[in-house]
Amino acid sequence: MAGAVSGGVRSILRIEGLCVLLASLFAYSKFGAGWGVFALFFLAPDLSLFGYLARPGIGALLYNVAHSYAWPILILGVGIFIHEPLATAAGIIWVAHIGFDRALGYGLKYSSGFRFTHLGVIGRGPDGA
Repeated sequence: MAGAVSGGVRSILRIEGLCVLLASLFAYSKFGAGWGVFALFFLAPDLSLFGYLARPGIGALLYNVAHSYAWPILILGVGIFIHEPLATAAGIIWVAHIGFDRALGYGLKYSSGFRFTHLGVIGRGPDGA
């Protein structure tokens, strides 16, 4: 697929995702709000997948908004700046989720369908790995 990375670059991006996940877990162990809260909200960004019920373009848009590092880092920064532990914890959990997804190869989506990501095609099939 045009626009998707492959080979060694794809591997590096997935390793980066793993590093982000591990760093987030470490940060959460120091600044988090308890592992029950982490478990409860870890998959919350995946609620954006419901956009695919409308159509692939809306699903991709919502997924990409929920899986961009920009929003959780903004929340994390605000939480640190105003000394708000729940915002800090929320930002860390959200960053951890994105790192987890990227480590698994789930990249930002193209509007052509859920399987088409910036990290390559996911799933099995004629276009998948």
